[in-house]
Amino acid sequence: MTKPYYYARIPYKELFASPSIFPPSANTLEGAVAALHEFFTSPTPRGLPASTAVLSGAGLSVASGLADYRGPNGTYRVNKSFRPIFYQEFISNHEARKRYWARSFLGWPTLEKAKPNAGHIAVADLARLGFVSGVVTQNVDSFHTKAHLSTPAVELHGYLRSVVCTSCRNELPRTPFQEELARLNPRWAEFLAEAIASGALQSESPQERRARGIRSNPDGDIDVPDAPYTTFRYPACPTCLSHPPPRPDGSEGVVEVDDDGAWQPTSSGGILKPAVIMFGESINNQVKLAADETIDGAGRLLVLATSLATYSAWRLAKKAKDRGMPIAIVNMGGVRGEDTFFKDLSPGQKGAEAVRTEILTEQLLPALVKELERSSRPSGMDGASLLSAHNGGAVFKDMLS
Repeated sequence: MTKPYYYARIPYKELFASPSIFPPSANTLEGAVAALHEFFTSPTPRGLPASTAVLSGAGLSVASGLADYRGPNGTYRVNKSFRPIFYQEFISNHEARKRYWARSFLGWPTLEKAKPNAGHIAVADLARLGFVSGVVTQNVDSFHTKAHLSTPAVELHGYLRSVVCTSCRNELPRTPFQEELARLNPRWAEFLAEAIASGALQSESPQERRARGIRSNPDGDIDVPDAPYTTFRYPACPTCLSHPPPRPDGSEGVVEVDDDGAWQPTSSGGILKPAVIMFGESINNQVKLAADETIDGAGRLLVLATSLATYSAWRLAKKAKDRGMPIAIVNMGGVRGEDTFFKDLSPGQKGAEAVRTEILTEQLLPALVKELERSSRPSGMDGASLLSAHNGGAVFKDMLS
């Protein structure tokens, strides 16, 4: 018998074993840059494309002030009572949705103003230089799409910039939805304004927010102990409100709201949820296919700031390994089953076959970009000439002439 969602176990909440560093010199910034330079510039195994796919996780956004799950200072480390909401819980429980949307309402301003950091920008630079062909990210903050619009980024677990109706599947932008939440919950809106004015939500330090009595969790979730979550209200899907969807059995559906427009539990549909994949929810098949194609279209895999604890990410790394792709992992702390990815390495290999390091991405990746730019630039070549030498060089040459 399937256990109810409130008994479901979040996988791998404990720390993984500390990793072995490959090559050993990659335990310093200089050594890690040298190893990754070797990784990117060595020929790929025969039959594989000469490009690299990136698989990223929540740790990449920590430098932007966002919390992660399993990092050394992640939510599972500092907030032992934290449990993310499950899909079935959200769908079936009106009170659980109140709690979710209240906490998301408080967290959205911080997420909305957060920006890609040096790590995201360096990924864009790696793509600009012709080394990265595509990105698969587990993150829902949309920083990859903001940092590199021209490089495909598959958002494996969805995105917080929109909400989606669970009945009609229409999407709505998050900003006007946030405004509607404020209209329906004026006292909560006042509290949020006061929290922002006091600086309680302005700090990029999760530790400082906790000191102010606020728990900052991943994906824009802000927990205020003893907050009256039962008072929170949220709107119905406007499309379903105008045209109620039929019930699963085919009978006529009902979507009802109160005098202010808040969704009522007498409704049979029209529930809005974030456009993210919640725990217990299935990833869309088209998204899975796009992620697989990103891996299949590359000859190397660079894993950034993720413990690969979720199977949806781990299977992509395993797929890369099974294809014979060299793998580099940059993550603070251990990774799920990482021995799988570093079997049978040649003695003394310097990075061409594999790299494993724990250097922070916001430090390592910009330094790597500088080194790749330096080593790729022939003596006397200026920046404009370098751009024309990569990806569509003839087009850039014409534009610059």
